[in-house]
Amino acid sequence: MIFSETTFSSRVASVRRPTNPILQGIIDTAREAVFVVDDAMRIKASNQAAHLAFSRGNGSLEDRRLSEIIRDLRLHAAFRDSIDQQRVADLRLEIGATDKRTFDIHIAPFDLEGSRHAIGFFYDVTQVERLEKVRQEFLSNISHELRTPLTSIMAFVETLEDGAIDDSENNRRFLNVIRRNAERMHVLIADILELSLIESGNVSIDKSHVRLAHLVEEIFDSLSTKAGEREILLAHDIDPDSRVYADLGRLEQMLTNLIDNAIKFNRSAGGVDVKLARVGNRSVISVADTGEGIMAEHLGRIFERFYRLDRGRTREVGGTGLGLAIVKHLARLQGGEVTVESDLGLGTTFFIELPEE
Repeated sequence: MIFSETTFSSRVASVRRPTNPILQGIIDTAREAVFVVDDAMRIKASNQAAHLAFSRGNGSLEDRRLSEIIRDLRLHAAFRDSIDQQRVADLRLEIGATDKRTFDIHIAPFDLEGSRHAIGFFYDVTQVERLEKVRQEFLSNISHELRTPLTSIMAFVETLEDGAIDDSENNRRFLNVIRRNAERMHVLIADILELSLIESGNVSIDKSHVRLAHLVEEIFDSLSTKAGEREILLAHDIDPDSRVYADLGRLEQMLTNLIDNAIKFNRSAGGVDVKLARVGNRSVISVADTGEGIMAEHLGRIFERFYRLDRGRTREVGGTGLGLAIVKHLARLQGGEVTVESDLGLGTTFFIELPEE
């Protein structure tokens, strides 16, 4: 049986054993999970946050052994030491078998009604830890992505300085390599800034009824040279009168990214097909290619920043690893979502789902 938080709170209150009302009133004001443990290592008082985090629907925590609720020797030893030695203890624990959560725990001794007790505050830092990990990975990826073109630029500049500037057969080729890598850095920095703006919510969305067929044809025109170089056929069967409710500029940005990727990662002489469907009260735009497809284990991660299936291939065709992350965030800003399906050897299809007005 599943209880709402309100129902669960009432149930918890009804099964709690009486405790010191002042103490109970104090710990109930805490947002963190709080346990009061006696010298027999039994829980004498707890708050609602502790019940929500640790009781798992098994009734009251009061008068149960701490080791019965949280089976961790370090935690048990920290409470025992705090009570026996009358000193403060701090530790960090991962608690839970399947849904692991990380807690910073502060334990302090105190006397209650003439006997020794310890009070423990459980600060849930799971989300903070996750965000810190994401931040570290992001900085590491940025450093790596910028270092690669910068190393190439520096190497060719040194080559030119060492005399290759006078080598009429190669100097322009060296300069062209420097220019390409500088452009790559420029695109990467632009994508980083764009993603930062989107994720911070500093992007305005101005929705209107967009003629999708006209927009897709304009994108096809802008990418026709790139498609022609690989003999990729660009096609759509969207009704000229069909409209979707979206921000025109942002929708163009999303579709340009997806169609550009469909060209880059397609087979030579392959095809890209754009379609529009109505599913309930949502418009679903699909962009399908005839490439090699994506393995199932990668599908859940391709919208992550800097996640690449083949780093070498992505650099070769000019990707930054941020395009799909930008598409995902732009879709969500408009109340929609982006998903992907793929069949190995047959191709990949991306779907942009947008709510109708």
